[in-house]
Amino acid sequence: MSTVDPSLSNRDLRPTPPERRTWGFYNYTALWFSMCMEITTYQLASSLIAKGMDWKQAIGTVLLGNLIVLAPMLLNAHAGAKYGIPFPVFIRAPFGVRGANLAALLRAVVACGWFGIQSWIGGTAIDAMLQVIWPAAKGNAAILWACFLGFWLLNLVVVWRGVDSIRRLQAFGAPFMFVMAAALLIWVRMKAGSFGTMLSTPSQFHSTREFLRVFFPSLTAMVGYWATLALNIPDFTRYSKSQSAQSWGQAFGLPVAMVLYTFVGISVTSASAVLFGHAIWNPIDLIGAFHAPIVAFIALIAILVATLNVNIGANVVSPSNDFSNLYPRVISFRTGGLITGFLGLAMCPWKLLATPDAYIFGWLVGYSGLLGPVAGIMVADYFLIRHTELDVNSLYHREGAYAYTRGINPRAMAALVLGVGIALIGRAVKPLHFLYDYAWFVGFFTAGILYVALMRAAAPAPEVAEETA
Repeated sequence: MSTVDPSLSNRDLRPTPPERRTWGFYNYTALWFSMCMEITTYQLASSLIAKGMDWKQAIGTVLLGNLIVLAPMLLNAHAGAKYGIPFPVFIRAPFGVRGANLAALLRAVVACGWFGIQSWIGGTAIDAMLQVIWPAAKGNAAILWACFLGFWLLNLVVVWRGVDSIRRLQAFGAPFMFVMAAALLIWVRMKAGSFGTMLSTPSQFHSTREFLRVFFPSLTAMVGYWATLALNIPDFTRYSKSQSAQSWGQAFGLPVAMVLYTFVGISVTSASAVLFGHAIWNPIDLIGAFHAPIVAFIALIAILVATLNVNIGANVVSPSNDFSNLYPRVISFRTGGLITGFLGLAMCPWKLLATPDAYIFGWLVGYSGLLGPVAGIMVADYFLIRHTELDVNSLYHREGAYAYTRGINPRAMAALVLGVGIALIGRAVKPLHFLYDYAWFVGFFTAGILYVALMRAAAPAPEVAEETA
C-alpha cells in the first residue's frame, strides 16, 4: 500500500476503518426519520395544499417523488458502504482527482443554502416562543435577528463536537419528533372536530390539464428535495456495518418517514383552510393563530429539536467534507462546517422561504437541475463503466487511474455542462419551460447517457489495482 498524497487526504477524507463502521439498521432509519420530521418537509407538503391539491393528490405526489429519488440514493450509497469513502472522494472516479472539486462545490453550495434556510426557521421559532412569553417582543426585528444568529451559532457548536454527536442527536431526535408530530395531528383534529373535516378541503383544479401543470414541477421538487442527499449519501453509509444495514434502513426509513410526516403537514394545512378560511402553509404562523400559549411553547420546542437535527445531518456533513476536499491539509471537517455556516448567511434564506412559489418552483426545482446531472454521471460511472470496482489507492493520488488530463476528466465535464444547460434552459426560454419543470430528470438522464457514450468511445475503464488505501 503506497502512501497517499497529503494534498488529497486528511483524517476526515480517508476510508473509514472497520472499528468506526458502527451504524446499523436503526441508525439509518433514525437518520431518515429525524431528517424528514422537520419544518421544510412539513412546508413541502403544505405548499401542495396551498397550490390547490387535495390531500390524496398531495400524498400521492410526495410518495411517488420519494420512491423515485430512493433509487439513485441506494445506488450511490453502495460505494460508501463498500469502500468507506465519503462523497467528495467517490466522485474523483468519474470527474478526476481535481475535477471532482467542481461537482463537490455544486453540492456544497446547495447545502449552504439549506443550512441558512434551517437556521432561519429555527430563529423564527425561537422568536415566536419569546412572543408567547413576552408579547412586547412581537414585531421587533432586532429580537428576530438575534434569535436567528443565536440558533445559527448553536448549530456550529454541534458541528464542532464532531460526527458522533450527530449520531447521538439523531438517535434521540427521531422518536421525540415522532411523538410530537402525532401530538400536533391529534390536537388539530380536536380543533377541527374530525379527520373528515380536516381532510375535506377539495382539489382546486377543474381539469386534469390544470392539475398536471402543477403536478409535474411539484414532482420534480419532491425529487429535488432529497437530490442533495442522493449525492452525498456515501458520507453516511461509509459508517455502515454492512450493505444490508444501510440499504434496508434507507429503503424503510425514507418513504415511510416522508409519507407519515407529510400526512401531518397535509392534514393540518387542510384543517387550517377549514378553520381559518385559507391554507396556512407555515406551521409557526399556524400555531400562533390558535392563541394557545402552552401548546405553542411545546410545539416550538419540538420545531427547534427537529430543525437542529436535520440541519446538522443533512446540511453540514456533506459541505464540510466538500470544502475539506478543496484543500485537505488546511480545511478540516470543523473548518468546512464554519465555511458552510457563513455561506448560509450570505445566501439570504429569508427570501427563499418568502412564498410557496419561491420555495418550490424557484429553490427546489432550480437546484435540482444542477444536481441531477451529477447524480446521473455518478451512477453511470460506478455501475455501467466500472461495475462497482474502484481502485481506492488511486483516489488519493494525482498520478493513477483517475488522473485523466491533469486531474480532470473532460468527458465528465462535457456531460455535466450539457446536462445542466438542457435542464435549466427552460428557465430563460419560455417555449422550453417544460424542460425546467422536469429539471432533475432531464439533467440526470442527459448527463448519464452522454457520459457513458463518451467514456466508451474514448477507452475502456482503467484496470482496478488489487491493493487499496
